[in-house]
Amino acid sequence: MTDLSPYAAYQHALATGFKPDAAQRTAAEYLDRCYQQLDAGEPRIAGVYLWGPVGRGKTWLMDRFHQSLTVPARRMHFHHFMRWLHRRLFQLSGQQNPLDVLARELAAEVRVLCFDELYINDIGDVVLLSGVLQPLFEHGLVLVTTSNQHPDELYAQGFNRERLLPTIGAIKEYMEVLSVDGGQDHRQHPGQKFQRYWVNQPEALHSVFTGLLEQLGEEETGAPLILGHRAIRVTRRSERVLWCRYDDLCEQPLAAADFIELCDQFSHVLLSAVPRLTDAGPQSPIARGTEDGVFQVAAGDRQLPRLSRLDDGVRRFIALVDECYDRGVPVYLDAAVPLNELYEEGALAFPFRRTLSRLQEMQLDRFAKNNPPKHN
Repeated sequence: MTDLSPYAAYQHALATGFKPDAAQRTAAEYLDRCYQQLDAGEPRIAGVYLWGPVGRGKTWLMDRFHQSLTVPARRMHFHHFMRWLHRRLFQLSGQQNPLDVLARELAAEVRVLCFDELYINDIGDVVLLSGVLQPLFEHGLVLVTTSNQHPDELYAQGFNRERLLPTIGAIKEYMEVLSVDGGQDHRQHPGQKFQRYWVNQPEALHSVFTGLLEQLGEEETGAPLILGHRAIRVTRRSERVLWCRYDDLCEQPLAAADFIELCDQFSHVLLSAVPRLTDAGPQSPIARGTEDGVFQVAAGDRQLPRLSRLDDGVRRFIALVDECYDRGVPVYLDAAVPLNELYEEGALAFPFRRTLSRLQEMQLDRFAKNNPPKHN
């Protein structure tokens, strides 16, 4: 909690070096109004949905709002929220209408839920969100979230998207939907450089690894790394520094929850032998049907993006960078191509823009200083 309201925090940031941004100002005003209504104990309060391109300050604004609150609140990255949702549902197995039970519990614990980077690309997430968001709204929980997409664009080409439409309608009914796009990626503002990306220089990561161990006062260890009950091959590691090859981490059957576990353990991640992630070879169409474990769903003959053979690994790489960025864990990479050539086109071009922006910010000294590692 801070003494500054969201709008006062924005004004303070302007006075200490932030560049004026009309879209940020408008978002700060809406968040401030929500804060004032919560502070006054009003019963029916609209949440706020901040959307726009990468680097526009959405997360910073949401965090200032969360820090200002005097009512019970929870702030989570979307991956963390989904992991919690899966775990709690498992605990509620056998109960009737478990999603409604979960929604009542959460609404009783907190008045406000903030989560960052709402992005849906899986029919399983559609099923769970569709079952939990509507009752959360009905129980009076105030939701504040960030996303790179307008609600109408969520899961735009996904299987059985019609199952998400009632949830999109509820978001627009219970939340103020605001575009935050002042036309510039604030992560690219000039700053002191701190190189964490190299092209075909494997010796660079050896120097980084040695330097980090000296800085942290640690020794190399041969301890195994287990993620999601799976042994992961490690190039080198210490207690808080991990070095893996790209294939050994991103081409393994890992999920976002496994990268959460990884960042629980390590404060620095080194990744070597990162290939060009755009596959020049033939691409395979996405399967026409899938199963979510509860209902059989059919996608029909809808035209969907074509996935390359590398895209499963790219999804994991995106999830890894998202988690490391959100937790303040620097990622050091040695790759086959320059950063802006890693993934130039393909089915994952949209989410990869966020990855590119975040990796570019990691090339600045202020990333590690402004984002000290956060461990759960």
